[in-house]
Parts: sequence; C-alpha cells; structure tokens
Amino acid sequence: MTYEKGPLKTPERAEEPDGDGYVPSARRIERERFKRARARRAAAVAALSTVVTAVVLFVVITGSPGWPRTRDTFFSAAYARKALPQVLDGLLLNLRLLVVCGAAVLVLGLLLAVARTLRGPVFFPLRALATAYTDFFRGLPLIICLLMVVFGVPALRLQGVTTDPVVLGGAALVLTYSAYVAEVFRAGIESVHPSQRAAARSLGLSSGQALRFVVLPQAVRRVVPPLLNDLVSLQKDTGLVSIAGAVDAVYAAQIIAGKDFNFTPYVVAGLVFVALTIPMTRFTDWVTARMDRRRAQGGLV
Repeated sequence: MTYEKGPLKTPERAEEPDGDGYVPSARRIERERFKRARARRAAAVAALSTVVTAVVLFVVITGSPGWPRTRDTFFSAAYARKALPQVLDGLLLNLRLLVVCGAAVLVLGLLLAVARTLRGPVFFPLRALATAYTDFFRGLPLIICLLMVVFGVPALRLQGVTTDPVVLGGAALVLTYSAYVAEVFRAGIESVHPSQRAAARSLGLSSGQALRFVVLPQAVRRVVPPLLNDLVSLQKDTGLVSIAGAVDAVYAAQIIAGKDFNFTPYVVAGLVFVALTIPMTRFTDWVTARMDRRRAQGGLV
C-alpha cells in the first residue's frame, strides 16, 4: 500500500522517489487534478454569474424612464467633486466620536456586565440597577435617546453641564451602545465554565481575583468578534449626531444638498462610510475565522 502524504508530484515524475522514498500514487494525483479542475470550474461559473447579474442590473436601471433625472440628482460628478472635501472634513468628527465613544462604551459595558454577574444578596440592588439600565436603553431607539439628551439636557439649565451638541450626542451614543456591549460581555462571562472559577478559588484566589485573572480574560477573548460588530455599528451611527447640529460628514452633505437641491452629497457621504466600514468588517471576519480555527485545534480555552 502506498502512503499518501507529502508533496505532490506531476504524473511524469510519479515514479521518482523523494528523499524519504515517498512516491505518490496515481490515484492521488488524479484526485488532486480533479479537485483543481472543479475549483477552476466553480470560479468560472461564479465570475460568469456575477457579470451577468451586473449587466442585467445595469440595463434595468439605466433603461428605466426616470434614470436621466435620477442620475443628475443623485450621481452628479460635479456635485460629488464639490462635496467630497467638505464631507471628508466632517468625517474627522465622526472618527473622533468613534474613538472616544468606543473606549467609553467598552469600559461602561464591562462594568455593567460585571455588576450583573455579581453574586450574593448584598449585591442585589446593584444587579437590579444594571439590569434596568440595559433593559431600558436596549429597548429605547437610538434616535429618541439622542433627541432626549441633546435637547432635554440643555432645557434643564443645569450649572456646569455642557450644551455642546457633540458632547451630548456622544453621551447618547455611549448610553445606548453600552447597554448592548454589556450584554455581550455578560454572555462571555457566563460562557466560562464554573470549574474555572472553582479552580481559581481552590488555588487561594478571592472571588474578585478569580473574576479578574481567570474569568474575564477568557470571556473577553470569546466575545471579540461581536464586540467588533458593535463598533462597526457605532461607527455608522456617529452620523446621527448631525440631528443636533454638529457638522459631521452627514451634516456637511446636508448643507450642500440644501443649497443646491441636489442629493449627490448624501451619496458621497454614504460611500465614504461604506469605504470606512468595509475594512473593519473584513477585520472582524478575519478575527472570527482565526478564533474558530484556534478553538477547533484546542488552542483557545
């Protein structure tokens, strides 16, 4: 019997032994050739179907009666060139909000998750408050939370409280997204087997030390992919601060569109957000696939 493991040879060199004496069988060579041919055929079919679909969509859209008007209103190259610099200037505000709010969301979400998983009757009020917070802000639409914070807080006329729409809009984003992230962290904490905590306690660690050094590191590693997905959503929703008057990418596009009655700037702003989101989405997919491979190989606890 021929041992089928090692580098693949061509049919012409099938009878030439390697340094270790291995000779691939003709059956394996034929099987590998069939796999390569099938892969090429699948790639060709996928490419052809993609081209056909794109051509059909192009013909249907450009052949519609209202396409000339739609093209001038939404896809004007002149307005796109005019709007792009201002949209990119406004995008800097979105990026700053993403960085600051993302960090605050992770910290607050982790604290809420830890509060919800604390044990003992003495921590019941803290658990109840954390549960009420997450239930309320997960159910409250983000746009309503933004309106309540941006317009409600200044109406109170509190001394020392800012009325900056950027700060208030960022606070509303943190309030809403921390509730979602808290549930992600809590799911990760509860997915750690109780034996891990028991083993840590048997080694002399306190409950807090077991949570900090044993449970949380494992929980955070397990929830990295959904956390990245939440950050992708946060990146897109930073554009909602424009309702408060903050000049971000969306509001910059709105200013140009309002002056010229052309909606191409909105399309430009949307494409800029898409271009910013795709790398983060692909990075999330890569991290997810990497963690799945490590878990399948037993390298991830």
